[in-house]
Amino acid sequence: MAQAPLPERIRPATLDEVVGQPKLLGPDGVLTRLLAAGHLPSLLLWGPPGCGKTTLARLLAERLGLRFAPFSAVLSGVAELRTLIDEARAMAAFQGTLLFIDEIHRFNKAQQDALLPHVEAGTVTLIGATTENPSFSVNRALISRCRVFQLDGLDEPALRTLVARAASHPQGLAGLAIADPAVDPLLRLCAGDARRMLMLLEAAWAITKPAAVDAAAIAAVAANPTADHDRAGDAHYDVASAFIKSMRASDVQAALYYLARQLEAGEDALFVARRLVIFAAEDVGLADPQALVVATAALTATAGIGMPEAIYPLAQATILCATAPKSNATKAYFAAAEAVRSHPGATVPLFLRNAPTELMKEMGYKEGYQYDHDAPEHYAGQACLPDELLGAVFYQPGQFGFEKEIGKRLAWWDARRKPRD
Repeated sequence: MAQAPLPERIRPATLDEVVGQPKLLGPDGVLTRLLAAGHLPSLLLWGPPGCGKTTLARLLAERLGLRFAPFSAVLSGVAELRTLIDEARAMAAFQGTLLFIDEIHRFNKAQQDALLPHVEAGTVTLIGATTENPSFSVNRALISRCRVFQLDGLDEPALRTLVARAASHPQGLAGLAIADPAVDPLLRLCAGDARRMLMLLEAAWAITKPAAVDAAAIAAVAANPTADHDRAGDAHYDVASAFIKSMRASDVQAALYYLARQLEAGEDALFVARRLVIFAAEDVGLADPQALVVATAALTATAGIGMPEAIYPLAQATILCATAPKSNATKAYFAAAEAVRSHPGATVPLFLRNAPTELMKEMGYKEGYQYDHDAPEHYAGQACLPDELLGAVFYQPGQFGFEKEIGKRLAWWDARRKPRD
């Protein structure tokens, strides 16, 4: 029989051995206090891979004397779930059941709804584990019946404790030696994922023993150093958000880092390019009109040449957007849209309407319209808003970049605009 992987072999045997979750299991941790009171509500454990969700659920069941019933939302369905519920009901007089559902976000709404009466009645104590934000992946009815606890990725001291445990545990890596220069890259590559770190360590030891594991061995077994980024879950949105916010903060170094973090993880380059186009219009706007030109060109170039060459136009657009003067004055659209809603069907002034027929001319369509190019300085000074909205201001130019020039133009035009008769 094949040997179990290292993370399974040295899994904590008691809650005292769990590392990296002081907010939950520290002296004043919420789970510590609940256990002291002998009470465990149904829980949703939300955290990144390898932070100990499954281990924690198993040990909570053991501490409270509950039967542990594991269930995978990926591999099983409602029929198997009903069987577990029936078993829990049959044993309720003798022993309570902790139903642990891994990847609970993979359940659809109907499957999650199937849990509701059993959680509410206390037939089972539910612990659901998810790597996705429960606000988006778990329906509100189930969330209302559970406490949501967020687990953190493991920090450096916790990970170092696990390295030491791997060397000293009876089922660990006998004789393990790891060179000091290899520890930092090992911890960095696992990105807080204890399972990934221990599997990297086990693989590196397999190819180096009895010599000490070195940095070269760690690099050799780390197939994907950006494995903490995904293209659909929280990491996808977190990194994309950091990318946008770094450009908005004019932190070009951080913007380039988050650009690289997305692309090196295999993110869709067109997704990144589209974000740049949106940013150029929304956050740079007319403070530097060239930003939208460059971002749009980067989108076109990315679609035309693909990766890896697309890194150049994407980096160019990122640098320009991050270092450009900023203005979000294009949000003036929303003020104009609110005016549309507040004054539905506001009458377009007659002088602005076309008059393609004699009847329309007789009705006054186009009468009084002055062609701006025939006026001095190409400006006739006619106010064009409907009567109900005369004087409304939607767009106000910012004080940076090209918008300073736009502000001067608006002031010049406003000073010469004629009152409507």
